[in-house]
Amino acid sequence: MEIFTIGYGGRNPKDFVALLTQHGIRTVVDVRLRPDRASMGSYVKARDPDKGVERLLSEAGIGYTSLIELGNLFLEYEDWCERYALLMERMGGVLTERLAGLPGPLCLMCAEKLASECHRKQIADFLAAQGDVPYHIE
Repeated sequence: MEIFTIGYGGRNPKDFVALLTQHGIRTVVDVRLRPDRASMGSYVKARDPDKGVERLLSEAGIGYTSLIELGNLFLEYEDWCERYALLMERMGGVLTERLAGLPGPLCLMCAEKLASECHRKQIADFLAAQGDVPYHIE
């Protein structure tokens, strides 16, 4: 299966949705630990699905799912990248199992614009080792 990733940082909502649409994304999977605390209001997971990121995506016909279990627990550590990779190595199957039931193509979403600066790269690397093909929208 093809798996895409994207970061919304530095992107206006219109351009963000256009990138998703260009790649035929059907479901955005939010991999932020605290999607309710986004600094950019358009990307916050609001209590009401008619607001924030859910509204933005639904207006474009794109589904949204938040999987906080894939959030980066180690963000405050300097070696977060290594710690998160180890977590995926040990528990990746359990953490990613809910992806299987979602309509694809899927796109993992987090805040960092570049995948190389975000834990979504480790998720994509784990999925690649399982046979999926990751593409980073940058």
